[in-house]
Amino acid sequence: MGDYRRTFLGRRQQWFGLKPAAKRALASPLLHPLLRPATRLPGITIGRLPAPAHLTEVTGRVRTLGAPDDAAEFVLLRPDRCEIAKEMYWGAGRRTSAADAFALDLMATRAAGADVFLDIGAYTGIFSLALAAAHADLEIHAFEMVPAVADACQANIERNGFGQQIALHRIGVGDPDVVLSVPCGDGGSALPSFYSVDMEFSSGTEVSCRSLDGFAKQFGPGDRVLLKVDVEGAENTVFGFGQQLLAAHRPEILCEVLPARAQPRELEKLLAPHGYSYYLVGEGVLEHRQRIVPDEDFRDWFFTTATPGELAAAGVPVRD
Repeated sequence: MGDYRRTFLGRRQQWFGLKPAAKRALASPLLHPLLRPATRLPGITIGRLPAPAHLTEVTGRVRTLGAPDDAAEFVLLRPDRCEIAKEMYWGAGRRTSAADAFALDLMATRAAGADVFLDIGAYTGIFSLALAAAHADLEIHAFEMVPAVADACQANIERNGFGQQIALHRIGVGDPDVVLSVPCGDGGSALPSFYSVDMEFSSGTEVSCRSLDGFAKQFGPGDRVLLKVDVEGAENTVFGFGQQLLAAHRPEILCEVLPARAQPRELEKLLAPHGYSYYLVGEGVLEHRQRIVPDEDFRDWFFTTATPGELAAAGVPVRD
């Protein structure tokens, strides 16, 4: 069996072993003040810069589209380890990418009146936390299969007092007959955000999978469901074992579609029977597309049965 961590891509994501030492140095009180001027340099991805070493938590904010003053706040712990918390530090409570910030606001807006939110590939829980902060009556299920990341997600849930609203499931979502071997270490310099059910690891802890269809049996026939799917290219597996849920509930879906890993024609076949339209999530606008074509600049897509007019009437900017 191969091990993703030993592949060229896996090693490159860890800067070939140099990442932990470099991040510790840049986060130190001596060097971190020098990063402030660097944020104004062209080509710098601000969200990748480390947060100060002494910082233990940051406050995030999510807004309702069409009502910018209607904001909800939540807390993310450990910006020294959590990539999203680190972004929130540099973005003063917002994602540093305009498209990422819009995606969070979009889901918070569309969650109004929904019954259930499924956060598949929750990482440390930003979408679950934001939607819980914005909608106290929303039932939320967060799925995170990497043990160290799930621990961080649980800590965030407890810090925000959302234990009764958010249920954390430490499993994968996809083929229910599959048992995965998932790395059980702490992830190095940052909690890993790029593992998926399609990756292989030579050692780790065993994690089971559950299908969307099996999980959805607990929902009522009239429940309005939302999905967020961020599984590093394994979305077809998620939807392939979720056809009954899609047929019964027609959930609105925010889905990451990566150019290097997606299989868009198969994805279209899984969504088409249920009447979905495809929207690329851009910087403050949904762009209506006839086909799913992975984009090099914007990775998130919004799948919905709502028309452009219905979305616009709900305050969602749409470019048809």
